[in-house]
Amino acid sequence: MDMEMLSRIQFASTTIFHFFFVPITIGLAFFIAILETMYVVKGEERYKDMAKFWGKLFLINFAVGVVTGIIQEFQFGMNWSNYSRFVGDVFGAPLAVEALLAFFLESTFIGLWIFGWERLSKKVHLLCIWLVSFGTTMSAFWILVANSFMQRPVGYQMVNGRAEMNDFFALITNGQVLVEFPHTVFGALATGAFLVAGISAWKLIRKQDVPFFATSFKYATTIGLITSLLVALYGHAQAQYLVGTQPMKMAASEGLWNQSEDPAPWTVFAMIDPETKTNTMEVKIPYLLSFLSYSKFEGSLKGMNELQAEYEQLYGPGDYIPPVSTTFWSFRIMVLGGTAMILLAMYGVYLTARKKLEKGNTIFMKLMVAAISLPFISNTAGWIMTEIGRQPWTVFGLMTTKDSISPSVTGGEVLFSLISFTVIYTILGILQVKLFVKEIKKGPYPKLEAEAHTHDPFDKEDVTNGS
Repeated sequence: MDMEMLSRIQFASTTIFHFFFVPITIGLAFFIAILETMYVVKGEERYKDMAKFWGKLFLINFAVGVVTGIIQEFQFGMNWSNYSRFVGDVFGAPLAVEALLAFFLESTFIGLWIFGWERLSKKVHLLCIWLVSFGTTMSAFWILVANSFMQRPVGYQMVNGRAEMNDFFALITNGQVLVEFPHTVFGALATGAFLVAGISAWKLIRKQDVPFFATSFKYATTIGLITSLLVALYGHAQAQYLVGTQPMKMAASEGLWNQSEDPAPWTVFAMIDPETKTNTMEVKIPYLLSFLSYSKFEGSLKGMNELQAEYEQLYGPGDYIPPVSTTFWSFRIMVLGGTAMILLAMYGVYLTARKKLEKGNTIFMKLMVAAISLPFISNTAGWIMTEIGRQPWTVFGLMTTKDSISPSVTGGEVLFSLISFTVIYTILGILQVKLFVKEIKKGPYPKLEAEAHTHDPFDKEDVTNGS
């Protein structure tokens, strides 16, 4: 493997791993804030207990997520120094705001929330967790501002071969971030909701702390349904936006080599051959691609061959077609996972509304445990489609990936760091899972459970009292 491919694999692996933790942080912070709000409004202790229990998982995830995120920053200077020099004056601003404002905000108020249960008033303590939730969301916003510049560069000028920011407002109102941010954040909220729902289902199957986890399941499936629907809505808006700004990515995600029909059908399944630039065994739904692209049952899309010719005229000789199979299938995995989430959350809401949650729904509950993986699969597939579909560009239309790598770093050094990071991340992942399992097994009332385990079930006094 050459330097470019090794650097891409390293960045992809560390980014994907880090993004396992980010949605949990955003989703759980919001979920805990909802629970504590219910505690303050209703005054019922069970909501306080729920906020504390899910808060333990949130804190474990936050700690591990911070460690995995640090490496992301270092890679820009180590493996992508040409890119950092080229775009640093633009990219640095949102990253600095994220670190100095959003991250400090959430970190500060996490501390107040942890130690302030008995020291702060209920309303002030509630404000702390809402500020944590706001901080995690704003962290995502500033990162996505930077990423959106890579997808659609705005608010810059070229000075001595480098991009320099000349319009900060244009950067934060980039059309790309306006569709990418809500799509990503609602996906994160759905991730937190499905994590809670899955853990709650696991506990309900075992008949442990049933009232506690039935309530958690109720709130989680409700939030999961609402946010999953919003993910689909903003995903549709993002796809329509790509038709105008990154038509090559859109064509690759549809396996569309030549100009489509009018109206254009949506390809459900296809065997793609990049060598011959043809598809076989296609299964299509008539009219659907036109509707997804233009919200009407008419209109055609340009194919990759036409766009390749246009890009050669615009940017010079080169191969501007991204890895088609990866882009095509990652998009479909994302859609399939999102659809499954909507259907499962919908049925979960139905069961809780009809008070049928505990009546012979073991199969569904097992599905909800397995469904913990769905948002992670969908999130990962969505980011793969977003980033791979932009290739060969690092910054679309301005800088290619091969021109972005560090000239002084060797392939051996990148390979060593790739292996090292993979080992470290694997250890961190195992550690988080073990800590999660330990806290989940303890349950929300560990002291009471410990007493129950040491209690003699054949105590004569208890038998006499009918216990």
